[in-house]
Amino acid sequence: MMRWLLCRHIAMIALLGFAFASGAGAGTLSGDYLAGRQASFDGDIEAAARHYGRAIMHDPENPTILERAALAEISLGNIPRAAELAVAITGDGQRSQVAHMALVAQTAADQDYATLAEMLSDQRGVGPLVDGLLLAWATLGTGDMSAALGTFDEIAAQQGMRGFALYHKAIALASVGDFEGAVTILDQAGASGMQMTRRGVMAHAEMLSQLERNEEALALLDQVFGQDLDPGLRDMKSALEAGTAMPFTHIRSAKDGLAEVFYTLAAALATEANDEFTLLYARVAEYLRPNHVDAILLTAGLLDDLGQSELAVKAYGRVPVDHPAYHAAELGRAAALSDSDKTDAAIEVLERLSKTHASEPVVHSTLGDMMRRLERYEDAVSAYSRALELVEKRGDTEWFLHYARAISYERIGNWDKAEADFRAALELNPEQPQVLNYLGYSLVEKQIKLDEALDMIERAAAARPESGYIMDSLGWVLYRLGRYEEAVTHMERAAELMPVDPVVNDHLGDVYWAVGRKTEARFQWRRALSFASFGTNAEEVDPDRIRAKLSAGLDKVLADEGKKPLQVANGSSD
Repeated sequence: MMRWLLCRHIAMIALLGFAFASGAGAGTLSGDYLAGRQASFDGDIEAAARHYGRAIMHDPENPTILERAALAEISLGNIPRAAELAVAITGDGQRSQVAHMALVAQTAADQDYATLAEMLSDQRGVGPLVDGLLLAWATLGTGDMSAALGTFDEIAAQQGMRGFALYHKAIALASVGDFEGAVTILDQAGASGMQMTRRGVMAHAEMLSQLERNEEALALLDQVFGQDLDPGLRDMKSALEAGTAMPFTHIRSAKDGLAEVFYTLAAALATEANDEFTLLYARVAEYLRPNHVDAILLTAGLLDDLGQSELAVKAYGRVPVDHPAYHAAELGRAAALSDSDKTDAAIEVLERLSKTHASEPVVHSTLGDMMRRLERYEDAVSAYSRALELVEKRGDTEWFLHYARAISYERIGNWDKAEADFRAALELNPEQPQVLNYLGYSLVEKQIKLDEALDMIERAAAARPESGYIMDSLGWVLYRLGRYEEAVTHMERAAELMPVDPVVNDHLGDVYWAVGRKTEARFQWRRALSFASFGTNAEEVDPDRIRAKLSAGLDKVLADEGKKPLQVANGSSD
């Protein structure tokens, strides 16, 4: 077997060498294989699946191509096709994690729990983190609850698995109506692990409600979420307050439990593993339970992060209109549309959502963010104002709304309202570096309240010393105050942090000129001019003004503009 695989590997290397030498294209084994690999590197999942599928037609027994094709099909959510490929991969006894994942998923979907348990016991599973949990649920599916609980306990004894195992043991008990036992386990587990996620807390609340302990369920929601409730949590809270006995909806069968294993791992991996790997688990969870909205949202978000915006749009579109998470899906869909340069479609989604979900602050704030990015500042102000009207509790959300609206007001020239919003944001979040820097820099540009501006920017710089924007602001306020020598160090640091920013280079040129380093000043102005068409913040510089400084010097430009000449802080002329 190993000799055969080695020969296949050598043959593939030779084939690839021939492809490069001969320029073989699509329609040949080498051409389609190479096209598939390139598509995989580019993150184009659909193209990868298409090219690998064509390559298989030329060589239907090649394990490398089969495995790559199966991986692409799982990533697309096409589990049945991946399972067909997996049968071909494992037909001669070869082991493949990708193939085993596809076969496990399909066997679970077929609810063939005995076969699934046999596969997992024979180490034909997905991996050590997940196989034990899958085996417990498969055992429950065969009707042996006692053995399933024993398996959960064995997993809980493994290092790093206690939280996962106890959560799944609790929802397994709840799925068969033992809510007392389920709640006892969650209470013993304490405030950690999966039970403290949004989904875990909602499952716990449903269990408590089934035990006629709605007050405890409400206390749990308040403890974890406070007043920051999304529509789904608000609906649950209202039902609990009304005394409704909420049904346990999170897990109703062994198949649901198997789906939950894949979702649980995907959610845990989302912040630790790469997105391509995490997507596989999310796709399987969604396949096993098509109405698992949390899995759909996770899948869609991963696809968008991977640059697969069109696939993300399709995924978000699978959330039902009447589901409490529909607005979240539509917000995600708008972001994915925007990422794929379909701005008009994204705006249409947000504007429609602002009518159908008019009571959700996040809808209006997201619309405001979109309008601000498009420099439609009047529309942004309107959207942010509506969001602020809806925010009930003062906190993190509200400070940002004031900050974002302040930027929009500043951009349309309404400084009084802009300053009021900046200061409102600082009242809510006094040491927020972004607000301190933006307000301080704006005061510097207006050449008002410069001492206060310096204090604000120094506080921002202390909090974010690696921010080029803030270091630029600090250098610039010192320049405006006539403290030119002090300004040099900070402006040079800003230029190190943001070497191709035209504003920073332009500012550094002015500071150099002010301290008599005129050759270096002209060098920086030339750099600024070279970045004025493509660098960050290119729209913030005036190329004609830079050319005038290069031609006549900063002193002449200031005089022509009717501005005060350069003057050091002690009052002597420079």
